[in-house]
Order: sequence, then C-alpha cells, then structure tokens
Amino acid sequence: MKILYLDCGMGAAGDMLTAALIELLPNKAEFLSELNNLGIPGVSITSELSVKCGIRGTHIVVKVDGKEEGICAHACEHERSHDEKHAHHHSGMHDIEHIIKQLSVSEKIKADVLAVYSLIAEAESHVHGVPITEIHFHEVGTMDAIADITAVCMLMDRLSPEQVIVSPIHVGSGHVECAHGILPVPAPATAYILRDIPIYGGKIKSELCTPTGAALLKHFATRFGDMPIMRTTAIGYGMGKKDFAAANCVRALLGEIDNADNVGDTVVELFCNLDDMTAEAIGFAEEQFFSSGALEVYTIPAQMKKSRPGYLLSVMCREKDKEEMLRLIFRHTTTLGVRENISHRYTLSRSIETITTEYGQVRKKVSRGYGVTKMKYEFEDVARIAQERNMSLAEVIEFIAEQEK
Repeated sequence: MKILYLDCGMGAAGDMLTAALIELLPNKAEFLSELNNLGIPGVSITSELSVKCGIRGTHIVVKVDGKEEGICAHACEHERSHDEKHAHHHSGMHDIEHIIKQLSVSEKIKADVLAVYSLIAEAESHVHGVPITEIHFHEVGTMDAIADITAVCMLMDRLSPEQVIVSPIHVGSGHVECAHGILPVPAPATAYILRDIPIYGGKIKSELCTPTGAALLKHFATRFGDMPIMRTTAIGYGMGKKDFAAANCVRALLGEIDNADNVGDTVVELFCNLDDMTAEAIGFAEEQFFSSGALEVYTIPAQMKKSRPGYLLSVMCREKDKEEMLRLIFRHTTTLGVRENISHRYTLSRSIETITTEYGQVRKKVSRGYGVTKMKYEFEDVARIAQERNMSLAEVIEFIAEQEK
C-alpha cells in the first residue's frame, strides 16, 4: 500500500506543502511548466534551492502580476484596513469558483480545490460572523491561494497515495500582526479549521500553520498520528521563508506498507433506495460521485414498497469526503434519505507498470499483498491495439503476454 506521511513539526503552508510534494516527483521542471500553463490569472510559479539548518530543500515562489504577496497573504477583506479595501479588487466565493472551473485540470482536481477553498471560506465566515456569500478575499491573496491549493491538489492526484497520514501539527505561539490588528496564534480561521485535529504550540513565537495549509491537511489526511512502519521510497523537504532554531520545513515521506503489517483503513458506505429514476440518470449520478473522489459506486436491483422495482445505491468514500458525497447524492438522485455504515477495509497495494511492445506501450496494473500477486492489462490499451490491428481482445492479451516473456 502506498503511503504519504507529512511531518508538520514546523507547521504547514500551501507553498511549503507544494515544495515538499514536488520533490517527490522525478521531473520537477515538467510539473512547474504544467502548473504555469493552467491559466491562473497573473500567476507565475518558480522553485528555488533553500537550505535550513544545513538541510537542502525546495522553496516555492508564487508571484501575482510580478509581485510576491506579503503578510497575511490569505486574509479576507474583513481582516484588512479600509484603505486596503479601496486600493485592491476583491473576490467572493462565486468569483473563485468561476476561476477554478476555467482551469485546465480534471474535474476531480477542480472538486478538490473547491472543497479546500470552501473550508477556508467556512472558517472566515464563522470567525467574522457573516454568511459565506459576504466573504470577500483580497485579489492578490486569492490568486496566491488558488495557486498553492491547485498545486497541492494536482500533486496529490499525481502521487495517488492510498493513505495520507499527517503528524500532529505544530501551530506556533504568540501573536501575528495583520493589517486589521494583532491576532493570536493560531489565527482564528486556522484554529477553526483545525478543530478535532491534534495540534500543539511551543516556544516558537510565530505563525507556523496558515489557514491554507490547515485546509489542505484537513482535506487530504486520512488520519493524524505517528509515522507508521513503512519502507520509504522518496523524501521531500518544503521550506518556508523564515529562519528558526529548528529547520522550517514540511517533510513528505512517500513509501510502502506491507499489507501483513497494515491495519487497514476506515471507509464510509452511504446507502439509499431509488425507485423513480431512469438508468441514464443513475449513471450520470454515479459519474459525479466518482469524479468527486468516491472509492466505489454500485447499484443492486431491489423490490420496493407496493412491489415497485427499484435499486439500492451504495456510495463508498473516505470520512473526509462524506459531507460532499451526501450533498451530491441529494442533488443528483431523488432520494429523501441516506443511511450510513462505517466499514474497515483491507486492500492490496497497487502499482502500474508500462510494457513496450511492437504495437505500442501497454499499461499493466499489478496488485500485491497477503502472499498474492494479481495483474491485468489496461483495457483501453488492449482495446486500442485490437481496433488498430483488427484483432480480438483475447488475441491482443495473448500477444502482450508473449511480448513480456
């Protein structure tokens, strides 16, 4: 099983998480180029070498219209002075949603970005006592935050860990000075996002965890705790700007856990009965669930009240995705109620290998664990060869197997 462990002993920010995760990729420059071509208005993103306490790592620089955002980069309008409000444009959640929907990324990544930004907006709304629709974000800070959040969501999608384990988060202590005044650490929005999550302070008088960092960790973490027993395959260090006695970085460790040592993970199963939807409508709904992170979706024929034929719909997801799945189920189906079961699941570790044949490359899915190894060629690749070469699927599979010998 592929595991990502995030060591947040010096807190977390969007740029630090981006830098730590990008170090896990084999080609950092290629990813940065892709990131800069997404179409985030006025944004340019670069990386640079950074050394903290003798440790080499990466520092990410996000510039908006050629300028790097300074203090309180992600503060909302309510945290800024009267002069600042009139000196800059501001964006509400509607504007942010419009920007995100225009990005050249998959629907899954867009859903992740929106979910993370919604956590920040919810926190700001709670802190300031105003509806989310009245929260307005500083224009430059908005672009900066969208860049950080989108980068992390893309990296998580590319790395595709089956579990993301996050250490207890060091939030710092003391106070932080913003345009509107002096706030306690953790900042109110950060504290709200991190409720029910293990955090701690310390002797470092600084804001170590930002609202953006907190929201990203909350969205992607499958659990919080100590590092498990794992075989590490890659390590990344994402550096912050400031210097402290301790290395100011987020450390990301990517590795594998043997299934024999794995205690499994917990998933939520959401059920509802449907007797007044067409098969096409149910199929459309299933696509929405999968694109938003559902682990599994299926239907079972069922006999309903008054002997009506219907379906039992099951949507399996991680705990962090439950609220979004409930919203989607009520939006895209006719059900009036949803039931919930908490299940413990055990999975084989999965990887993808690429085979080069004289008819082109073919991906092979390999699953291992519990003394078992299973493999299957990617259907799309097999079907492509079958169509191009006028062969049956069985003939293509036999051909690829011969090529592997």
